[in-house]
Amino acid sequence: MRIIEAKDYKDMSRKAANIISAQIILKPDCVLGLATGSTPIGLYEQLVEWYKKGDLDFSRISTVNLDEYKGLNRENDQSYYYFMHDHLFNHVNVRPECTNVPNGMEPDSEKECRRYEELIDSLGGADLQLLGLGHNGHIGFNEPAPIFEKTTHCVDLTESTIEANKRFFASADEVPRQAYTMGIGTIMKAKKILVVVSGEDKAEIVAKAFSGDVTPDVPASILQMHRDVTVVADQAALSKLRQ
Repeated sequence: MRIIEAKDYKDMSRKAANIISAQIILKPDCVLGLATGSTPIGLYEQLVEWYKKGDLDFSRISTVNLDEYKGLNRENDQSYYYFMHDHLFNHVNVRPECTNVPNGMEPDSEKECRRYEELIDSLGGADLQLLGLGHNGHIGFNEPAPIFEKTTHCVDLTESTIEANKRFFASADEVPRQAYTMGIGTIMKAKKILVVVSGEDKAEIVAKAFSGDVTPDVPASILQMHRDVTVVADQAALSKLRQ
């Protein structure tokens, strides 16, 4: 595991964007696994800026997103489909048919999870998978659990995750209670993994995830077992990590 310290959020975003842009330049037809949430927004803004300057070409890449709320349609401004188009896809020359997000409106969980897992396999898996880090150690929507879930599955969101997400909705009652998410096994099959973390409020979980025991109680801890992981985090997020 390689840990890159950034001065602040802006520096973290730029350093992480450099890693993704290098992946695109080295392999123009790469498969990018993408994440949502507040942490990657600056990274996406940087990629869009470089695209507009003519430094990046997204025309041959394919993308697979980590997760999607179950029960939200694509037009809902809190869906992850909407998020990705708002922050990245609508601003670069990626082919729409090559962007993939789980279908939150598919009521049959088993059917959708099987479809999405087969899709990822058909692309050969992600060349680079981008991840954020939840306060309870979740990656994607893989919450603390007795076991590491292997493949794409439907998960019941924990109260802490619902609490963290309710600021985006008019009321807590509107926050979805379930989501489709890549499994830990699916994530671990990515050739490279890039984790972005920012803020002092993440310092404790950063320390647990990256220098503590490997346990499904802290899902991100499994990343210690991956052969090629880069963590880009600001000084505040790294403040409790044992060097």
